[in-house]
Amino acid sequence: MAKTLILGGVKSGKSRLAEQRATNSELPVLYVATARADDNEMQQRIVLHQQQRPAHWTTIEVPLHLAAALQQQDAANICILVDCLTLWLTNLLLADDEKFIRDEIQQLLDTLPTLQAEIILVSNETSMGIVPMGELTRRFCDEAGRLHQQLAVMVDNVILTVAGLPHALKGN
Repeated sequence: MAKTLILGGVKSGKSRLAEQRATNSELPVLYVATARADDNEMQQRIVLHQQQRPAHWTTIEVPLHLAAALQQQDAANICILVDCLTLWLTNLLLADDEKFIRDEIQQLLDTLPTLQAEIILVSNETSMGIVPMGELTRRFCDEAGRLHQQLAVMVDNVILTVAGLPHALKGN
């Protein structure tokens, strides 16, 4: 089964594209949500995403232990859509435990090639603008960039979404 990484900026259409690809797979879909509803604005974003998804999709919330959840849920002939890796990375960074962060990222990188399901990973491309001023923000951009580079080597397809338009960087 194919593994796809969909990148894009905020409101670029990456989640919509991922959902279309999951639907087009004609497989049962497991939606892995990584967001935490820590404020009203994020709660509203989550509700909007929930309303846009087909009701028959199964959804699980996985803010931290992504690799373990993927291993547990993996099966042939399903599609797993993870939305999104940068929210997951944010959750890891906020845990403020360097060993935990490194272990979780490495577990994802080790687990991904072993999965049987069709995998669609959504992530924000954060490093196309100016260098952020704050230390944590710079670290987040650096970590996301490294993660994207490592994943891009491993997956079959990489798509950059800009203004709702997909641009294939690797695969189809």
